[in-house]
Amino acid sequence: MTIQLDFSKQNGLVPAVIQDNKTSKVLMLGFMNEEAFNKTQETGQVTFYSRTKNRLWTKGEESGNFLNVVSIASDCDNDTLLIKVNPVGPVCHTGADTCWDEKNEAGALDFLVHLQDFIDKRKEEMPEGSYTTSLFQKGTRKITQKVGEEAVETIIGAMANDDENFLYEGADLLYHLIVLLTHKGYRIEDLVKELMKRHK
Repeated sequence: MTIQLDFSKQNGLVPAVIQDNKTSKVLMLGFMNEEAFNKTQETGQVTFYSRTKNRLWTKGEESGNFLNVVSIASDCDNDTLLIKVNPVGPVCHTGADTCWDEKNEAGALDFLVHLQDFIDKRKEEMPEGSYTTSLFQKGTRKITQKVGEEAVETIIGAMANDDENFLYEGADLLYHLIVLLTHKGYRIEDLVKELMKRHK
């Protein structure tokens, strides 16, 4: 999709909000002129226009802490950008993860989405030697069998008051359930949506 930006409102500049693609943390705010925007699109690394130095600067050109572009979107007025990135190292010149001195960490539940994406990729690429690949190759019967086995093991751990084993087997259960969801063409978010409907 071609992005048509309105550079006329702020003396040839548009603000660019930089967000971590994995954690959704806002990392920094910078400004781009048309040349910086074009260079960002061409190179895949965020380039800003420095209002103090009056020149283009690619984030990381000195530190090596580049911002690798994942996606670019403009707002409804076409005068502000949201750029999702995979950052290389800390973003702020102070050494902090963000320019608001926040830790750029995903919440524990965010890892489920990361795991879902990983399992999706396994299904798409089917690399040899992967346990997940072997499950997909064996099909519904084998995957559901593993879900059942892990459910039983989780119950045994709970009934025995063996918390370590309970959590270990519960994690196995959740993993195999996500594999089954993926095999059936769904994602973990589909279960969350069902829970949200019930909560209402």
